[in-house]
Amino acid sequence: MRVENPIQRRFQKKLLSWYDKQARSLPWRETRDPYRIWVSEVMLQQTQVKTVESYYGRFIGRFPSVEDLARAAPDDVMKSWEGLGYYGRARHLHRAAREVVERFNGSVPDTLEALLSLSGIGRYTAGAILSIAFEKPEAVLDGNVIRVLSRMFHVTDDVRKASTQKMLWSLSEGLLPKRRIRDYNQGLMELGALVCRARNPACSDCPVSRMCEANRLSLQRELPVKSPRKPVPHHEVTAGIIRRDDRLLITRRPPRGLLGGLWEFPGGKLEQGETLEGCLKREIREELGIAIEVGARLTSVEHAYTHFRITLHAFECRYRGGRIRLIGIDDYRWILPRELDGFALPAADHKIIDILRSRKYGGIE
Repeated sequence: MRVENPIQRRFQKKLLSWYDKQARSLPWRETRDPYRIWVSEVMLQQTQVKTVESYYGRFIGRFPSVEDLARAAPDDVMKSWEGLGYYGRARHLHRAAREVVERFNGSVPDTLEALLSLSGIGRYTAGAILSIAFEKPEAVLDGNVIRVLSRMFHVTDDVRKASTQKMLWSLSEGLLPKRRIRDYNQGLMELGALVCRARNPACSDCPVSRMCEANRLSLQRELPVKSPRKPVPHHEVTAGIIRRDDRLLITRRPPRGLLGGLWEFPGGKLEQGETLEGCLKREIREELGIAIEVGARLTSVEHAYTHFRITLHAFECRYRGGRIRLIGIDDYRWILPRELDGFALPAADHKIIDILRSRKYGGIE
């Protein structure tokens, strides 16, 4: 049995009282359905609440149950996720839904061991599902909670280190109350999101500021400590708007890796000593086994991913011959320009589509 000391009880009481008054009204807080809570937690990883709100309702409307998601075609899932980013989340969620149906008869499991056995579910997501959906006494530790605990307990070690993560998990577990686990964990995350912000923390509005070591020492802005990130590399990338009569060629990326399972205008990364046109011809030959004629550059767009940035150069091209082979791709389609909206494409490719649309290219609107 967990024994609480007076400081823990005071922290819990103040946090829960604050949460009762300040909690945002969010759609995933209006349900106890573990599947829907699971979907929300996956969407919220590295994504702002405001962005998730606009996607969550549509996704749940399209796949209202774990069985519906499990039965869905991968392209349908990716299209519903399109624009939310970090597409590995969607692939893992889809795979895990099928695992729930196959191994647990369609019921999201309510044990830590079982949840951790599912594709894409780590300790945080499992803890969130168990505590929020099932009221199980499981801790959570996301970026918001790390920030709150680092400041509250004056943690000066690098929070990206495994040893520091272990300590923070221990702190989070030690603060869990005996009751209202669901509200407490959500309150802890809410405090980090609304008050204990990364920049400009609102300490005067914090219900536990008098218990916070960082506030007492005026070190809020120095915590949490994070090792500096490596410089973000930049890559030049080409893409071909390849026409054959009135149709365009799009290809699907392999299911694993960055943007796995998404459709795109084919192309690839510029190698040292290449021209952009030469790069595009080589990539199309290596991935598809066909010959193209590279015409005028349509546009160049900038896009940033988590660990690197790209400049994507799109060229108008003509198919010149050869039978398409699936060498470096998963699938391909020759489509009418107006059919592009039916496929899930990366954000950078959508910037190209916006240019095509502005020029009414091939009748696209």
